[in-house]
Amino acid sequence: MHIITDGLNQTNSSWQQQLNDLITQPAELAELLQLPYAAVSQAAGDQFELRLPRRMLDKIEPGNLDDPILRQFLPQAQELTSPPDYSSDPLDETSTNPVPGLIHKYHGRVLITATGQCAVNCRYCFRRHFNYQENRLRGPAWQGVLDYLAADDSINEVIFSGGDPLSVSNNQLARWFSDLTKIAHLKRLRIHSRLPVVIPSRIDQGLIHTLQQAGLQCVLVIHCNHPREVDGELRQGLSQLQRAGVQLFNQTVLLNGVNNCADTLVELSESLFDCGVHPYYLHLLDRVQGAAHFDVDEGQAQQLHQQMRARLPGFLVPKLVRETPGQPNKTWLHI
Repeated sequence: MHIITDGLNQTNSSWQQQLNDLITQPAELAELLQLPYAAVSQAAGDQFELRLPRRMLDKIEPGNLDDPILRQFLPQAQELTSPPDYSSDPLDETSTNPVPGLIHKYHGRVLITATGQCAVNCRYCFRRHFNYQENRLRGPAWQGVLDYLAADDSINEVIFSGGDPLSVSNNQLARWFSDLTKIAHLKRLRIHSRLPVVIPSRIDQGLIHTLQQAGLQCVLVIHCNHPREVDGELRQGLSQLQRAGVQLFNQTVLLNGVNNCADTLVELSESLFDCGVHPYYLHLLDRVQGAAHFDVDEGQAQQLHQQMRARLPGFLVPKLVRETPGQPNKTWLHI
């Protein structure tokens, strides 16, 4: 039975209102979800801020510290210590950050850190220690990004990430997209975002229009880890995007205590495809400091993936991958 109290059901609120009214205090989260205060770490929240849209509370079982939705966002004392092979920069992005706001790891594509803001702080986030202050797209920084792109005609795809690029206004997105269309060798625009999953009202008519007018082939990659994150409002928004011609994919992180179960992963793939979303990647955890308690070892991951392949058609099985610094692509993991 899920908790229902005044102010939790915000499906009629604008996405901006919801983004401005997040739960950010561990004590408030404990009170709203009837959790023991000792189980919610203020120190972990000070190190990496708690951010959770209030509408997500309706998806969490009150009093259950093992709830798979809650585990993704709950600041815990386990975050305060890490094994020695866990790093603040697990993908060595510092060395692939040639100009502020841009990361260039792979041939043909670059990633733009559009913002440091997210609607939700996932506790396993590999950029939880990233220096967004030095990578802000303000003033001359955006022109520096455009100059870098224009000078390298091997780049044909731009990926907007962050933070969460959909926490930025439609008008700002439209200005960025317009500038990119002036670089002739760019073909594709990819947006990676968690926001449609946690605040589905972000998929408004303004966003749909902005993506339709982007002038480049448009791909949206959402981030959904558990089938309970998929609800009617998300389905409706994704359906609108699909009708508008936006290609939809999902990437999932394999997380201990959240989705390290074949039944859960199979249901997630089926639920996503019902929304017009193609399962894309199933990521092993990036070994970022503070997230070791989420790790699923490679052997178990391969067994889970094998079970998915036995139960699903191939087009519903995401690629099982690990990202390794310095490699020219993500590593596919097969038995």
